[in-house]
Amino acid sequence: MRVGKVPPELLERLVYPHLGRRPDVLVRARVGEDCAVVDFGDWVCVLTTDPITGASRHLGRIAVYVATNDLAATGAEPVALLMDVLLREGAEEEELRELMEQAGRAAAELGVEIVGGHTEVTAGLPRTLVVTTAVGRARKGAFVTSSGARPGDFLVLTKAAGLEGTAILASDFEAYFRRYLGADVVQRAQAFLEEISVLRDGRVAVRAGARAMHDATEGGVLAAAVEMATASGVGVELYVDRVPVRAETEAVCSLVDVDPLGLVSSGTLLVATPVPDRTVAALQEAGVPAAVVGKFVERGNWKVLGCRREPLEPYPVDELWRALERLERKTQEGR
Repeated sequence: MRVGKVPPELLERLVYPHLGRRPDVLVRARVGEDCAVVDFGDWVCVLTTDPITGASRHLGRIAVYVATNDLAATGAEPVALLMDVLLREGAEEEELRELMEQAGRAAAELGVEIVGGHTEVTAGLPRTLVVTTAVGRARKGAFVTSSGARPGDFLVLTKAAGLEGTAILASDFEAYFRRYLGADVVQRAQAFLEEISVLRDGRVAVRAGARAMHDATEGGVLAAAVEMATASGVGVELYVDRVPVRAETEAVCSLVDVDPLGLVSSGTLLVATPVPDRTVAALQEAGVPAAVVGKFVERGNWKVLGCRREPLEPYPVDELWRALERLERKTQEGR
């Protein structure tokens, strides 16, 4: 199998049939759903897990944000984190210290506690990996999922596409991008890391009419839109010319010839809402940039650009991996 997410057809055939079933599980594993929801009476427990495999710098911070973003996309309150830290062979103590300091600061910012996990040095890893499980809570009936979109709902996007991927590339290959784009552009791109939490986005959107939400992680905005439509059993039209892409992201992606809409996009929340004006206004009033970028339809996934319509098909692998491969080759060649 190729690098990236396991294809949905393999999940349906090889994974989902073996998961068991309990009556107190309200939301269970399916394509497009990032969180499970378990009944605990008046409250529900919301759970999710995420690996960080494409970044080498700011690993602890990204691990906390990405895991809690899945909870935020349900409107749940993050409570606790479990972190599995798999250190590459030969890693120094300083790497572990820095990683956990980053994770601790991010957890404190979000009001969540790291309650446990596992730490080891693992043979054969090219870089240190972190897998984070996040636990949250919500009142029963007060959470949303990825699967609630209905035909006629509008698709609202917060912030901009490719924020996480831009920050990772500008941080991990800082010298390369400084050479071609200049220090100011690189510093602004690295600062996108400060925006990759969608906790505020989710809280505001739930109060302002969200029917479903999904954060754009691996595969970027393109994959997230399709995953949301698939989970909801509907189609989606994505107005690609309306998706906000910042100048720094355009510059970074142009230099390595990748599509910002297919780039890992933590910090970007997709919201299905029947009241787009109300939802966008509430987000903007809370200081979260937002725009209407599409609409849910009965069937079919489409990219719409002006009068042109073409099938919306996510890239088979996140554009971050293609960018990393090209940058590593350029670095080895001294270019």
